[in-house]
Amino acid sequence: MKIINFFSPNYDKKKRTLNSVKMIVFHYTGMQSERESLQKLCNSNSQVSCHYLINRNGKVFRLVRDSYIAWHAGKSCWGKYTNLNENSIGIELVNKGHQFGYTSFKKKQISSLIKLCKTLIKKYKIKKKNIVGHSDIAPLRKIDPGEKFPWKYLVKNKVGIWHSYEPNFLKKHRRLKALTKQDKKKFIKNLNKIGYCFSVKKKPFFIKTTKAFQRHFRKELINGILDRECLMIAQNLAKKL
Repeated sequence: MKIINFFSPNYDKKKRTLNSVKMIVFHYTGMQSERESLQKLCNSNSQVSCHYLINRNGKVFRLVRDSYIAWHAGKSCWGKYTNLNENSIGIELVNKGHQFGYTSFKKKQISSLIKLCKTLIKKYKIKKKNIVGHSDIAPLRKIDPGEKFPWKYLVKNKVGIWHSYEPNFLKKHRRLKALTKQDKKKFIKNLNKIGYCFSVKKKPFFIKTTKAFQRHFRKELINGILDRECLMIAQNLAKKL
């Protein structure tokens, strides 16, 4: 696939070893336009960047080479990794986001994303469970790429993970609260196995992490409340890993 070099000055100048690349993190730009997004990501004063940006028409820009650490993840955690900038490839998708009018991602945009991901997965031997959204790794701060991101479609194209349940079956268990403490402990254990990092003792963290999980795997209802549907999805995913 064709990739246009449009380099940003925002990266660690010391090269990393390419076998340190273990993850792919998806973001939306959350800005009014492609031009504005590129300007910010390439402005040395902004202190942010990514490795790749994909516009609405599917055009792919390389802003930072894979061998360098881009500044896209911030304070983050996934599984055993606690500084995701060091261990990941950051991909931004042009989308106005929730602040400026969140819209569905374009087919050409997602098609290019899948092609790029397949190349990266093969090159760095990235595990499917380590293909995540910004909100998965930083649930207290971030909600991107958001509930309109087509995770299930990506999985059909061998990018990421998904559960095995049919939607109509799961819907029956929605809003049915998992009332026991044991249910909550089981949910946390399964989310930890998937990769989420959080403590049961911190209620705001639990709610926001549950929302991040819902945004990724159960976008029909994002309320931060643990119900039977969430419990079943988490257990199904954990069994696959």
